[in-house]
Amino acid sequence: MPESTTPDLRYPIGQPVLPDEPLDRGSRTAYMAHLATLPDQVRAAITGLSAAQLDTPYRPGGWTVRQLVHHLPDSHLNAYARFKFALTEDNPTIKPYDEAAWAELPDATTPPAVSLALLEALHIRWVQLLRNLSDAQWQRTFFHPGTGKTFTLDQTLVLYSWHSRHHLAHLTELRRREGW
Repeated sequence: MPESTTPDLRYPIGQPVLPDEPLDRGSRTAYMAHLATLPDQVRAAITGLSAAQLDTPYRPGGWTVRQLVHHLPDSHLNAYARFKFALTEDNPTIKPYDEAAWAELPDATTPPAVSLALLEALHIRWVQLLRNLSDAQWQRTFFHPGTGKTFTLDQTLVLYSWHSRHHLAHLTELRRREGW
């Protein structure tokens, strides 16, 4: 069967691959760098877009640029809380959330600058926390009832580094395809 030449607009950087073994410090530093730089990268990716462009879906049936920008702090606030729960409780069960429903709430129509400011402040706090974890703390866990799996903080760092690059690619690839 021939390979498809159509790019996968839903997963422009592919699916996440989580490690089975603990990360080394260099890998953690690289993943944290993705989190540290995301707010500026998202800001650059949407700079100069019109209201109509902000309300353009990144793919057929997908979220709009505006919804993607608002989704990032929604998701990353949940991730930040999961880190804090895992660091302060013994394998806590986290609360999943319906990200699609959150993207439809009225606050998802606020100017993107509001969510960019929230994302920037959140990532400053989050990266500060992450940079100061011990090797043992990176192996702390939480249970996700939606997946039925337990995740280490190392795995969660990899996941949210991927999540950052995944949605950034949605924005940058849309601009490239549309010639914006």
